[in-house]
Amino acid sequence: MTEPTLARPPARPKRLAYLGTPEVAVEPLKALVRAGFEIPIVISGSDKRRGRGGDLSPSPVKAAALELGLSVSDQLEDVLTAGVDLAVVVAYGRIIPASILELVPMINIHFSLLPKWRGAAPVERALLAGDAETGVCLMDIGIELDTGDVYTRTVTSIAADDTLATLRARLISLGSELLVETLSTDLPIPVPQSGEISYAKKISVAELEIDWTMPASTIERFVRLGGAWTTFRGTRLKVHEVALRAAVGAPGTIDGLVVGCGEGALELVVVQPEGKARQDAAAWRNGARPSSDDRLGQ
Repeated sequence: MTEPTLARPPARPKRLAYLGTPEVAVEPLKALVRAGFEIPIVISGSDKRRGRGGDLSPSPVKAAALELGLSVSDQLEDVLTAGVDLAVVVAYGRIIPASILELVPMINIHFSLLPKWRGAAPVERALLAGDAETGVCLMDIGIELDTGDVYTRTVTSIAADDTLATLRARLISLGSELLVETLSTDLPIPVPQSGEISYAKKISVAELEIDWTMPASTIERFVRLGGAWTTFRGTRLKVHEVALRAAVGAPGTIDGLVVGCGEGALELVVVQPEGKARQDAAAWRNGARPSSDDRLGQ
């Protein structure tokens, strides 16, 4: 079977389509507009019921595009008639078929140092793995997911106190700057990805359940990711903030606010009992009064 011939971008594209849907894709769009690029069309996900009410709401990118006075469509095929030199894709949420890639050149912002962490959750996986650094790649969109050649990249260290929110915000800012800088000069020749390949599958709620037999440093990264949870007396307890401490006892045992882990221990700082608002762990302890017989987790 013959491989499709994908469209190639001009050296200095001026008319851009923009494909994106969630909040992470808003800042790069605004950066392109500020830089003076012409964006005749924005393609975004269709309106959905995003809150408790029954009304449909636009995606974050669609809402931002309308505020900027840009034309928006939820039909991917509309990119074919927009007369653009290049399409910029940031977390669009759909696979681009080869029939469109053959006609419209497309580049993508990917939030990892490819080929490490291809896939849906590269920032989350880098944080969970305890990676020392991560970054942003500006890459071609290929037929297979996240396999395209890379035009340029930028690297950032992952700090010991980075949360998913802080790391993602920094990567979005770096990616927006990299995008504008790269498109404002002659596009470099992209180079094939090289190095060890790893995949970043989406994080499930079940995966965020804390296993107290793991090392404290590993559990602490789950907490910094956001959404970590455990159980206490048969009900769910979300854990929003912890601090590393010396070992105190068996995994899941509670000594004051310090919980034993497989290696080391963690002090609970901010928690959220099921059905209640987040609160200081001291307030939770005063109400729950955990005893020496209580355990966190299964």
